[in-house]
Amino acid sequence: MVSFIDLTRQIRDIQKELDSAIATVFRKGRFILSDNVEAFEEEFAHFCKVKYAVGVSSGTDALRLALISAGIGSGAEVITVPNTAVPTIAAIEAAGAMPVLVDIDPYTFTVDTTKIEREITKRTKAIMPVHLYGQPADMDPILKIAKRNNLMVIEDAAQAHGAKYKNKMAGSLGEMGCFSFYPTKNLGAYGDAGMVVTNNYALYKKLKLLRNYGEAKRYQHQIKGFNSRLDELQAAILRVKLKKLDFWNKARRMLARYYNQNIRTPEVVTPSEAKYAYHVYHLYVIRTKQRDKLQKFLRGKQIQTLIHYPISVHKQEAYKNLGYKAGSLPVAESVAREILSLPLFPELKITEAKLVSKAINIFYKNE
Repeated sequence: MVSFIDLTRQIRDIQKELDSAIATVFRKGRFILSDNVEAFEEEFAHFCKVKYAVGVSSGTDALRLALISAGIGSGAEVITVPNTAVPTIAAIEAAGAMPVLVDIDPYTFTVDTTKIEREITKRTKAIMPVHLYGQPADMDPILKIAKRNNLMVIEDAAQAHGAKYKNKMAGSLGEMGCFSFYPTKNLGAYGDAGMVVTNNYALYKKLKLLRNYGEAKRYQHQIKGFNSRLDELQAAILRVKLKKLDFWNKARRMLARYYNQNIRTPEVVTPSEAKYAYHVYHLYVIRTKQRDKLQKFLRGKQIQTLIHYPISVHKQEAYKNLGYKAGSLPVAESVAREILSLPLFPELKITEAKLVSKAINIFYKNE
């Protein structure tokens, strides 16, 4: 079987370093907001080329607390996209704001920047571009639109650890960048974890308060906050893995190039890397009108695939309240019917990628 992802391979490669990091945490006996959280925040801020980073409990909370720290809540609208993981939308609503959805570019799968401005109202307070599948959204037009309309830009960089936009790190371009360290991410913990990065000192201080009950000093609470702390054990694990991230991202890019060169059929559209982008291929997503038949065929060949995401958020039962009808965001809806995520992770063997490519070519009779 060719697994869609196999985290155990990576664990085996770094087992000794992980064991040492975890043992050190246990030896010190300090498990909440201790040395590793502080060190990882500094190291990840340096990696993203920003001044500050605040570790939180998940990528969803990173988005939620970013919005709250900026005062974006009840009565506010936040512009984002429909073809994202539900947590993007859930975080906006959890902050008390209303998501406003804009259709996407059919090649990059990120927001169509030409359609943003028409959705801006007097209630719009922020734009939340999603750097989907490891490719950044086109940030220059977004930042210009935000500046013209006095809006904040909060990047959903949950799938873009190490991705670049015109040689600038994803997450560093807006007022804040939000990351998830869910286990399957390019930089993944072994549980839930997240991070907000920023160059704004006032937002940094507010975020630190919000994640820990508004506590400035022990038992001194300046504002009402939450329990959304990055776990010390997860921080220790992530410190080990951050050192490997560039290498792992290069492995992903190499595998993506292999697929691009060896899937030889016009019926399949392979991912496009935008001219402005350094794509880190959190997911390798193809498009084909025979998606369901191809997926079934590959399953029969013992090749695992997934669909990210088969139902756009505006068509989900839980989000009928957003008021969108079928056909209102046609590109996102069309993409959702055709996308298929192929196996791609740093430890995937070329022989396995060859099996996947060959099976696809056989399905389309190009082998």
